[in-house]
Amino acid sequence: MKMLGLAGWSGSGKTTLMMRLLPELIARGISVSTMKHAHHDFDIDQPGKDSYVHRSAGAREVLVASTRRWALMHEHRGEADPSAAELMRHMTPVDLLLIEGFKREPHDKIEVYRSANGKPLLHPEDPHIVAVASDVALPATALPVLDLADIRAIADFVVAHCGLPSK
Repeated sequence: MKMLGLAGWSGSGKTTLMMRLLPELIARGISVSTMKHAHHDFDIDQPGKDSYVHRSAGAREVLVASTRRWALMHEHRGEADPSAAELMRHMTPVDLLLIEGFKREPHDKIEVYRSANGKPLLHPEDPHIVAVASDVALPATALPVLDLADIRAIADFVVAHCGLPSK
C-alpha cells in the first residue's frame, strides 16, 4: 500500500485539499483510504451509548458495528501515541493511503502552504516533504510547487510520485 501525507500548519487547507483530491483520485480508478491526526482530545462516542459505557468501564478496545459501517475505538490507557506507520497496520490495504497531519513523521508528504496563514514553510526542516501545494509562487523553493487550486495537477503529481497506475 502506497502512502502520502498532506502536512501543514492549522488553517493551511489540508482538509479542503483532501476533500477535493479524493474524488479526483477515485475517478481515476484508485482506491483510497485516509488517516487523520487530531491534536486534541477527540471522541467519536457519545455519553449514554452502550459503547461509551464499555469504554468508561475500562475496555481497551470497543468495536461498534451496524449494517452500514463499523468502527474500532482503541484507548491508549497511558501508552505512547502510536506512529502513522503503526496505525497504518490497522488499515485494510488499498492503492493509496492519504495521511492528513502527522507532519513530523518520516513518510513522504506534500506540504500545504497558504501565505495568508502567516506561518513559515515546513519543508526546509523536513526532508520527507516532496512537494509544496501553495496559493502563491515560491521561487526560492527547490521542490516542485503545485498550484493549490489545480487539483488535477496535484493528483497527477500524487499518481506519478507514488507510482500508481493510471486506470
